[in-house]
Amino acid sequence: MSMLEYLKSYELYVIAGLSLFIIWFSLNTLSYYRAEKRRVKHLHRFAKEGEVEAQSHLARRYQKGNMVKQSCHKAAFWYQKAAFGGDKEAKGMLEVFSKQAKNKKKC
Repeated sequence: MSMLEYLKSYELYVIAGLSLFIIWFSLNTLSYYRAEKRRVKHLHRFAKEGEVEAQSHLARRYQKGNMVKQSCHKAAFWYQKAAFGGDKEAKGMLEVFSKQAKNKKKC
């Protein structure tokens, strides 16, 4: 086997390996985003049912834009619901939101 034939076969193995990696990576990325989408859907359901922890977690997601469109208004809404439910961290975040609103800063 000449050196040229050896390199061609080596290139085929590299291309095949990279192709398999790309397929594996794409499938795992899709499954991750589907799972995150399901988590957000469940968070909404539990938050609407009045679970304080879900309300607080959903508010954090809206504040940071984690798998949902970032929205200061929705974050404040869910923090307020959680604060009314007795979450002390949510009460603190509402105070931060009000200070930022006075200074006209984003959340």
